[in-house]
Amino acid sequence: MTITKANARWEGTLKDGTGTMRLPSGAFEGRYSFVSRFEKGASKETGTNPEELIAAAHAGCFAMAFSGRLTTAGFPPEYIEAESQVTMDRGEAGLKISTSHLVVRAKVPGIDEATFQEHAKAAKDGCPVSQALAGVALSVEATLVS
Repeated sequence: MTITKANARWEGTLKDGTGTMRLPSGAFEGRYSFVSRFEKGASKETGTNPEELIAAAHAGCFAMAFSGRLTTAGFPPEYIEAESQVTMDRGEAGLKISTSHLVVRAKVPGIDEATFQEHAKAAKDGCPVSQALAGVALSVEATLVS
C-alpha cells in the first residue's frame, strides 16, 4: 500500500479568500483562488485550481500506464505526450467534474494503428487516476506519430 499526501490551506471567504496547495515533496507549491477556479482560469497571474491538478495527475498517470502496456507488449515507445482536458459543469446538485478527455501523441516504432488504439483504451481504463475518476466520463484521442 502506498499513501500519498498533499496539503491545502484556505484563508478567508470563498470569493475573497486565497489558498495555497503544496506537495510535501517540494515539487509543487502554488496559490489558488475563486478567480483562478471560476472566473479567469488558472495562470501564472491567478494561480492554479484543483481541476488543473486533477488534469495533470490524469495525464501523467495515463502516460506511465500507456508506456507500461506498450513496453510489456513489445512496443517500447520513444515518447508519449498526454494532455487531459477536465470539464467542470454546474448541475442540479451543484458543480461537478464531468469529463476528462485525454489527447495523446506517441511515437511507437513497429506498432500498427489498431494495436496502438487498443493499448491506448486499455491504459485509459486501467490507470489508477482513471479508476479514481470512475464517476466521470473518460475518453482518449490517441495519435500515432510516424
